[in-house]
Amino acid sequence: MFQAVSANKTKTAFIVLLIALFFAAIIFVISFYMFELGIISAVVAIAISFIGSFVVYWNSDKIVLKIHNARPATPEQDQKLTNILEGLCIAAGVPKPRLYVMEDPALNAFATGRSPKKGVICVTTGLLDNLDYYQLEGVVAHELAHIKNYDILLQTVAGIMIGSAIIAARTASRVMMRGAGGRSGGRNGGAGVLVIMAIGVIFMVLAPLAGQFLKMLLSRNREFLADAKGAEFTRNPEALASALELLGGSNIPLSKSSNATESMYIVTPCAEMRADMNAKKKSSSLFSTHPPIDKRVDALRNLR
Repeated sequence: MFQAVSANKTKTAFIVLLIALFFAAIIFVISFYMFELGIISAVVAIAISFIGSFVVYWNSDKIVLKIHNARPATPEQDQKLTNILEGLCIAAGVPKPRLYVMEDPALNAFATGRSPKKGVICVTTGLLDNLDYYQLEGVVAHELAHIKNYDILLQTVAGIMIGSAIIAARTASRVMMRGAGGRSGGRNGGAGVLVIMAIGVIFMVLAPLAGQFLKMLLSRNREFLADAKGAEFTRNPEALASALELLGGSNIPLSKSSNATESMYIVTPCAEMRADMNAKKKSSSLFSTHPPIDKRVDALRNLR
């Protein structure tokens, strides 16, 4: 377990550094070729990219909650949920994370935050309405396990930064292509135009592929680990197994989900993908962020 936590911290640092350098490359190209800032471009690019990366890292939980338009859970409105969390925190020996609820009929949940002390668990109203007490406890325990294992740091930072990098690359490619189209002469002449157009195409093509590659680095084994650890907290693996079967069989997509944040949820938020995997009984693809639900259920039911 300590090795898994250490690996998550290392992967997070790697992803932050890699995407910061990616941002720096985008800013440098725009500054150097379009605004002709020369060597100053490198300083500007590095400063902006690392400041931006730090801001994203420090505010990642706020960004995710804002995207999902989640509200804080209260004892008055969500007594069952708050009672479950308090009991699990005692069993897990972790600080009590903040609880949030998003108004969505989909059956899903996620955890976010920078550390166990800054942890957040968010569940949908669909989950609250359709799961019994013990199934809901199993789901919350799974998310609490992600918090204890520092998975949330890796998932949240990677999701937000990968999405930001893809958006930045697409925006930069359009800006560079427009700039190239409007420049037929100038200091760099035709060669400069060709360089800008080539770099724009590279950003447009490679950014989504790079994002998928980084998602692949987020090992799917973390879901099996969180399932097992969550079952350890509740001492009731069948509750989580039956909850996963309900979540996997639901055909309601999560309205606020995106490719960038897909890895954060307990099951993939794409209902069509879940249905396809269940119908064909196929293994998850190379770039899938979650293992097949039937394998997770089997693993839980085979726990000793």
